[in-house]
Amino acid sequence: MTVTSIIVAIIVGAIIGALGRLVVPGRQPIPIWLTIVIGIVAAFIGTFIARAIGIPTATSGIDWGELLVQVVVAALGVFLVAGFWSRRGRRSAHR
Repeated sequence: MTVTSIIVAIIVGAIIGALGRLVVPGRQPIPIWLTIVIGIVAAFIGTFIARAIGIPTATSGIDWGELLVQVVVAALGVFLVAGFWSRRGRRSAHR
């Protein structure tokens, strides 16, 4: 993995994470770094799922089907992590 591919993964992860966060209704009490991490993971998982269900992922432009799968995975990740993160914050506040 090169430095360029790491930077691209962070940028794509930030975009996918932000789009996933926009899809989830309400406020998500998670930091931006966690949104980026969710986006990076969702990009990899979304690509894997897209390939597994037969969506072409190596086209000469934007792969809209793959992007849609990645955003759905990111939205699910944001939803799950935000719920865990808010419960974690309440639990530590009661101590």
